[in-house]
Amino acid sequence: MTQRGAAGTDPPDDYLEAAIQRLLTECTEIAEQGITVTRRDHSVLLCGEVESARRREEILRLVVEHFPEVPVTVDIGLIRTQAPTEVEELR
Repeated sequence: MTQRGAAGTDPPDDYLEAAIQRLLTECTEIAEQGITVTRRDHSVLLCGEVESARRREEILRLVVEHFPEVPVTVDIGLIRTQAPTEVEELR
């Protein structure tokens, strides 16, 4: 898990989760719908899976850029994007 942003003293706004989700969905460079945004005390947690570390960093950069006052914890994993190397046998 990665954590970025300022250490906030006030809890995040009630609409912060929705605002971040909307940002990720509507940003034409990202258009990401598979990330879950959850408030945790004075920060937000981003969870999900993406196809590359570069995409994960771009998501984090976008959120921190638009919400610099909110600490962000990232728990975004990487999924396999290559074709399988073995044949699957169905019985």
